[in-house]
Amino acid sequence: MEPTLLQADTEMLTTAINNTWILVVTFLIFFMHAGFAMLEAGQVRSKNVANQLTKNLLTWSVGVTVFFLIGVGVESVVAGGSFEPAFMGDASSWIGWLYGAVFAMTAATIVSGAVAGRAKLRAYVAYTFLLAAVIYPVVTGLTWAGEHIAYSGVLFQDFAGGMIVHGMGGIAGLTAAWVLGPRMDRYNSDGSANVIPGHSLTFAVLGTLVLAFGWYGFNVGTSAIFDEGVYLGDQLGRVAMTTTVSMACGAMGAGLVAWLKTGKVDTLYVANGLLAGLVGITAIPETTAWWGAFVVGGLAGAQLPIVFEFVEQYLKIDDVCAVFPVHGSAGVLGTLLFPFVAAPGVVDNIANAFITQFIGVVVITAWTVVATAVIWYAFKAAGQARVSPEHERDGLDVSEHGVDTYPEFGQPDVATDGGDEIIRADGGEPNDGQIKMVMAIVRPDRLGAIKQSLAEAGAPSLTVTNVSGRGSQPAKKGQWRGEEYTVDLHQKVKIECVVADIPAQEVVDAIREGAETGEPGDGKIFVLPVEGATQIRTGKTGPDAV
Repeated sequence: MEPTLLQADTEMLTTAINNTWILVVTFLIFFMHAGFAMLEAGQVRSKNVANQLTKNLLTWSVGVTVFFLIGVGVESVVAGGSFEPAFMGDASSWIGWLYGAVFAMTAATIVSGAVAGRAKLRAYVAYTFLLAAVIYPVVTGLTWAGEHIAYSGVLFQDFAGGMIVHGMGGIAGLTAAWVLGPRMDRYNSDGSANVIPGHSLTFAVLGTLVLAFGWYGFNVGTSAIFDEGVYLGDQLGRVAMTTTVSMACGAMGAGLVAWLKTGKVDTLYVANGLLAGLVGITAIPETTAWWGAFVVGGLAGAQLPIVFEFVEQYLKIDDVCAVFPVHGSAGVLGTLLFPFVAAPGVVDNIANAFITQFIGVVVITAWTVVATAVIWYAFKAAGQARVSPEHERDGLDVSEHGVDTYPEFGQPDVATDGGDEIIRADGGEPNDGQIKMVMAIVRPDRLGAIKQSLAEAGAPSLTVTNVSGRGSQPAKKGQWRGEEYTVDLHQKVKIECVVADIPAQEVVDAIREGAETGEPGDGKIFVLPVEGATQIRTGKTGPDAV
């Protein structure tokens, strides 16, 4: 074959491989949204889960289309070119748009975790629109696209978005949370903080692991496979190694500091620390020495409990999902550490490199804080930033979406555990011909056994209510992100069973048989007289109605 044909075929082959690689890692980064949804949903209260999931869905849906129509064009203008949005490109250039879009939407979805539990959906969606259209494109136009940030000939370094994506998202989230103010009951009148645990540690940890999986697309995927025909195997290997080591050290660093502070290894801090380690290395995975990955990850994880406490206790900012210590401060830390942990031969002048990194951090921070604060203050002035106190108390799932994410007892027509046979009374005159109500306060996990026992006793009809209270059962100590809280109101269920032709004592015995575990907190049973009863359908009264 002619040499020119061989050269053309090689270029075509490397381009095809790189484009395929970019699309695969793009899909991997998109899957991180599943991790964000689980992580954030797990850290909010059960009454706000659907709202948080909706925000994650709309972040992608609104943001990616706005980035296509406007954001890419704004980025090109800031970089020094003309307004050329993605829709003006061709099919091959849309690969680059989609690759940029998944990074942009990562920055956007970080903000939702900071303002959870009190931001109006319309305000958050409007902010996502503006972030995808202007705020994020200005940052990328100054950095990746335009390379405008430099000092003494040294360009600002951010390989995969440690500062440009995660640092910017964490700082935006902190700013928005500051403008909105804390959730109700988060702080007492004396300024002391109340712990508001999230509803599912399982969701939070599983979401963390999904994010970690997608992060390989974020970091390793940023490196092309070929560059002008040269295979980049060394760079791919270094990025994969530093990403993995920093991730691991972030989890260990956060767990160690939490243990030193509280005497316990806090699970959520370990999970958040793993992510902080990933954020810390994201700006510099292709230049960091092997030992530098240990330093970056360990420090990023260790700062997490300290920074979170500072934000909570001293700044009095209610950052629900700890987005600033996970993404903001960890991203800043890793970006600034670039010249100090670089492999031999990477940095010529440590001072100049650090000054450049510092300038980049300051510029991105200043722009993000100002733009975010202006937008959320405008929403606040218009009365559109935050839900009403009543809606916040009821939960955003009901007030914003009209749904109940966790219906406690299923559909109202669920049968009792007694089977299909309806057990009828024997027609006698128990209870001296009177109507009695047997009311029991019991452990929720014993409900099934109690229903079975009541059905066997001939009293399958009952009313069940979720309640909380305290009695002889001792208070419990809990921990959420390293902070201890006391639970002295225990979750119980209240069972009410009204009987006329079944002896009340038999009902009491049946409930006791099903509820007893032998431990404090099994509950109590009360028998009360009922003055009267009326069956709505037939109009029957007295014992006949029962």
